[in-house]
Amino acid sequence: MEEYSSLVRFVFALCLVSSSVLCLDDSDQNAVASSSSSAVYIVTLKDPPPSVHSSSGRETGHSLTSTSSQTYRTSNRSASIVRVHDSLLKKALRNENYIKLYSYHYLINGFSAVITQQQADRLAAREEVDNVVLDFPVKKATTHTPQFLGLPRGAWLREGGSEYAGEGVVIGFIDTGIDPTHPSFSDQVPGHSYPVPPRFTGVCEVTTGFPAGSCNRKLVGARHFAESALSRGVLNSSQDDASPFDGDGHGTHTASVAAGNHGVPVVVCGHHLGNASGMAPRAHVAIYKALYKRFGGFAADIIAAIDQAAQDGVDIINLSITPNRRPPGIATFFNPIDMALLSAVKAGIFVVQAAGNTGPAPKSMSSFSPWIFTVGATSHDRVYTNSIILGNNVTISGVGLASGTRTMHKLVLAAHALRNGTTIMDAIYIGECQDSSSYDQKLVQGKILVCSYTVRFILGVSTIKQALITAKNLTAAGLVFYMDPSSTGFQMTSTPMDIPGILISSPQDSLALLQYYNTSLSRDNASGKIVGSASVARIVGGMKPTYGVTSPKVMYFSARGPDPEDNSFQDADVMKPNLVAPGNSIWGAWSPLGIGTSDFQGERFAMESGTSMSAPHVTGIAALIKQKFPHFTPAAIGSALSTTASLTDRKGGPIMAQRTVLNPDATQTPATPFDMGSGFVNATAALDPGLIFDIGYNEYMKFLCGINGASPVVLNYTGESCSAYNSSLAASDLNLPSVTIAKLVGTRTVLRWITNIAATVANETYTVGWRAPESVSVKVSPAKFTIGKGQTRVLSLVFGAMKNDTVASFGRIGMVGDRGHVVNIPVTVIYKIAV
Repeated sequence: MEEYSSLVRFVFALCLVSSSVLCLDDSDQNAVASSSSSAVYIVTLKDPPPSVHSSSGRETGHSLTSTSSQTYRTSNRSASIVRVHDSLLKKALRNENYIKLYSYHYLINGFSAVITQQQADRLAAREEVDNVVLDFPVKKATTHTPQFLGLPRGAWLREGGSEYAGEGVVIGFIDTGIDPTHPSFSDQVPGHSYPVPPRFTGVCEVTTGFPAGSCNRKLVGARHFAESALSRGVLNSSQDDASPFDGDGHGTHTASVAAGNHGVPVVVCGHHLGNASGMAPRAHVAIYKALYKRFGGFAADIIAAIDQAAQDGVDIINLSITPNRRPPGIATFFNPIDMALLSAVKAGIFVVQAAGNTGPAPKSMSSFSPWIFTVGATSHDRVYTNSIILGNNVTISGVGLASGTRTMHKLVLAAHALRNGTTIMDAIYIGECQDSSSYDQKLVQGKILVCSYTVRFILGVSTIKQALITAKNLTAAGLVFYMDPSSTGFQMTSTPMDIPGILISSPQDSLALLQYYNTSLSRDNASGKIVGSASVARIVGGMKPTYGVTSPKVMYFSARGPDPEDNSFQDADVMKPNLVAPGNSIWGAWSPLGIGTSDFQGERFAMESGTSMSAPHVTGIAALIKQKFPHFTPAAIGSALSTTASLTDRKGGPIMAQRTVLNPDATQTPATPFDMGSGFVNATAALDPGLIFDIGYNEYMKFLCGINGASPVVLNYTGESCSAYNSSLAASDLNLPSVTIAKLVGTRTVLRWITNIAATVANETYTVGWRAPESVSVKVSPAKFTIGKGQTRVLSLVFGAMKNDTVASFGRIGMVGDRGHVVNIPVTVIYKIAV
């Protein structure tokens, strides 16, 4: 769960549930922007960048051909653009102090610099300058999931097996870096030759902590970006790993989930827990580090990383990061990062972003734009369970990746094992077992130490790792945590333990343990002091997983729609999230020096939760689609993922969504598109979608130009005038594989273009059916159609408000082909006004 603290500040937060999130608060932001002090500003110029990107498809946006961004690399022009930026700064700020941090010359033409507000105002007044914005903060949002997603016998098998899955595709990760020594990223794997795609021209940075030879044919590029952080004085080169090396663990984890090697042994605390694999184990990895373990990161550095990734020639960008607050302005879509990503999409790069961990509240979405593929988080069907058998033959279940005790051992409560002179008043948190010097070893030795799991563990103030050190220092036979009332309702995770241990996750079971213990106490007759307990127990152990629990279900932390269009919480006609994927208790590679979570420090694998973990699942599957359909546009890849998504759990029931942070399983109800978008990712079906909904760059531009008052903002960000486009598009008219209407007044007709990309040469006949949202009439025409390979048809969708209603309602349109293809698109209507 994200932590919010006034003691620390973060600017980019990873979408990782177990990590603390440090945010630059509004007062700090205002302080750095004051007229008398310097701050980082991002400046864009009117001239387009030297890379001339062609639109991904015709103006109508329905072509499926995408040209590689590598085609447009013009390094000589880029060098001249840098000189233009330097010249502009010298002319505008003659004889004044400033520091230029980056020149952006591939996706956007601009730069970032440390300047005062007065200097920013003077730059903004220059004829060649389009836009000047203050740098802003953003936050950082597996051994079994390939099997859960059906990859070994489905998507991998169809394309030749795991040794070919994702080959030739380069994924760029903008994150906390990578541990290049991890076996998940070795190129010494059996199989055929493994060449680096020739179109990729990234480099491997050589710095302290990231020596020559760190990259290989698997890890094909690595850079770090920290100029904005350096300019603020928050980066310490020795503490923050001013190199591509991952000092946090998050970047290593996300890269391995998407593209880690197949069959890497997972060993944690000396226990072998199976073998790990990424979703696209033969895909290549390129790292663009712009987030740091102590403070996070800044938008200027993130944009530099995006610009470089596109210039290097990556095929997919994974962003397990989100803004730490909703962007200001006339629309959430107009922010420097999203607009840079629009240019990346124009260049043919598919962009995947984590939805954020701000759920389950409505409108908690942290990824906004329709050209970005947003992923929420679900559970999967593997759980690790543990148990403890009490001396009264009562068995209590819990969690904890730990071995068991072979025999019964006496129990001792931490508060009853104090060293002479230590009292509860001296150590108010004595029950948490954080300091072995507080206890008498003779009272603990050979016994199972019973500790209290309080809210301080959830906040990260106390740690299980420290309690394990205490137990080992006292030579305890094992360790048991009971749930303190302050932590009731929070979910405990399967924490690794290197001695027998268990976390009792139920308040009722915790009470049963304490009642049994208290009925067996022994007291000194003279003083009445507790001198021991006759209670005994045996820890069974929880190293073996069990499978088959009802799944997937949308996790409570996963951010929810509807997509906010602006800061006033107006709803956008854009469905978010796009999809959900496994994001709870995910095994992935870890940096042993990483401090992202204390539970896995020193380990090479970690189990983490968050939308940070769900996004790379989809990124890896997108790499499989890109491998099979190399000319697919980003929108075509997104369509294949969306229209084939699963709508039911593994037992055939509706996918459920948790509704509260406390006791989330007790409050779950069927998921809606605001919770799960199109549904749960189906990797095998996505490789054979049948029909595709495609969108070109021009359509996105018409959509932006259709936003009231957007013309000057569009010009500022893109250098293009809205007058160049003959018409505008409402968001609901974008050719998305979904329909979202925030306000339906009377009747509205929307069109969708569908293209047949099925491998078969023969025609396929589709029958259309639908389930109308509550209080809405629906008509789709044609209701039946035949479409040949490569052909495009138009569907007319007519929606009518049957009565006034302010409660969002949901429906679905399905197309079933006579050759086995099934295409689904969700329909959402929020406000209905009958006319």
